[in-house]
Amino acid sequence: MTTASPSSSAQGAREALAVRLQHLRKDTGLTGKDLSARCGWHPAKTTRIQKGAASPSDADIRTWCAACGADDQADDLIATARAVDSMYMEWRRLNQGGMRQVQEDWYSLHQQTRRRVYLSNVPPGFLQTPAFATALMNQITTFQGTPNDVAEAVAARIARSRFLYEGDHRYVVLMEESVLRYRTADPEAMRGQLRHLLAVMPLASLSLGIIPFTAQRTVWPLEAFYVHDDTMAVVETLTAEIKVTQPREIADYAKAFTSLAEMAVYGDTARALIRAAINALE
Repeated sequence: MTTASPSSSAQGAREALAVRLQHLRKDTGLTGKDLSARCGWHPAKTTRIQKGAASPSDADIRTWCAACGADDQADDLIATARAVDSMYMEWRRLNQGGMRQVQEDWYSLHQQTRRRVYLSNVPPGFLQTPAFATALMNQITTFQGTPNDVAEAVAARIARSRFLYEGDHRYVVLMEESVLRYRTADPEAMRGQLRHLLAVMPLASLSLGIIPFTAQRTVWPLEAFYVHDDTMAVVETLTAEIKVTQPREIADYAKAFTSLAEMAVYGDTARALIRAAINALE
């Protein structure tokens, strides 16, 4: 199968907004130069906006609509532009005031939805131990150069685990075997993390599958992603969190998850892989 880049939803939505603005100009009979003159900016700016290469500000959209005699469409277009902007959020921007707020926002999302989760790098936050989460967040904070509020962020991240024990929340989690083997934290913290996975596996709210190194692949290892109630997929890359909302792309992630789930092992076989990873730390 071919899966689009995780940033394609955001770029596609930006281009759709650009097309709407371009149609406004054409419906008015204005050339790009005419519109630029009315707006009081360089024609290159109009070109960038129409190609989806630049995101117009609220003021830009109001000016564009006024130039086209379409002030009544400005609010709707501004709302669309803000939605586009929220789809692709750089981690440095999300964490610019520290990591705690992002963790609390995720907490709210956990409270509202059921989730399918695929990880190829680290266990999901709601399954992390405090020691492991501290090691990981220290690395992230150092890499991004953002404010260090790791202790508060870890507390907020660990709070997500409460949904494993209350209500009718359901988590279907798939992890590559590599997640068990990466030395993301020191040996003691890694042992604690792996033992925690063994401890939570019997929970009714959790289905945990491990994709072995030896599995015959039908889908290649992917970036981490979370599918929320078939209404949104959140994809994590090195630089950004990407919210996928286009039904076609959500369906792609759901399809990929189904194939990944078929490669995974569960129950005693999964426990054996986790115990082997623990033994490798001895």
